[in-house]
Amino acid sequence: MDKQKSIAVLQAYATGLAAQSLQHKVQGKLFASNGFSKLGEKYAGHADEEMGWVDRFIDRILDLGGQPKVEAAPGMPVIADPVEYIKADLAVSREQVPVLMEAVTSLADDFKTYDILRAYALDEEEDMYWSETQLELIETIGLQNWLVKQL
Repeated sequence: MDKQKSIAVLQAYATGLAAQSLQHKVQGKLFASNGFSKLGEKYAGHADEEMGWVDRFIDRILDLGGQPKVEAAPGMPVIADPVEYIKADLAVSREQVPVLMEAVTSLADDFKTYDILRAYALDEEEDMYWSETQLELIETIGLQNWLVKQL
C-alpha cells in the first residue's frame, strides 16, 4: 500500500469537495430565496452530505499519518436558473465520475481508503442519476410544472 498516494488522492477530493459543498450551499440559498424551497433544501442537504465526505477523507488522511491541508479551490459559478444549474452540475458529474472510479480502482491495495472512496463514488453516481432524472422529468411534464413541484 502506498500511503502517500492514498493521502494525495484523499486530499485532492477533500479540497474539491469542500469547494463544491460551498457552491451547493450557496445555490440552495439562492433557489430558496427565489421561492423554490424544495430545490433549496435539496442542495442545502447535498452540501451537508458533501462536508460529511470531506470529514471522512480528512479522518482517513490522519489515520494514514498524513497532514490535511486547507487548499484554495477554483471559484465556481453561481447559476440563477435552476435548470441551467442542474445541467452544469450534471456535466461536472459526467466528467468526474469516471475519473473518480479510476481513482478508486487505483487504491484497491488500501482497503479502507478504497471502501471510503468507493462509497463516495456510488453516492456521486446516484447524484448524477438524480440530475438526469430531473432533466427527463422537465422534458416529460414541462418546465412550469416541474418548477411548481420545487416550491
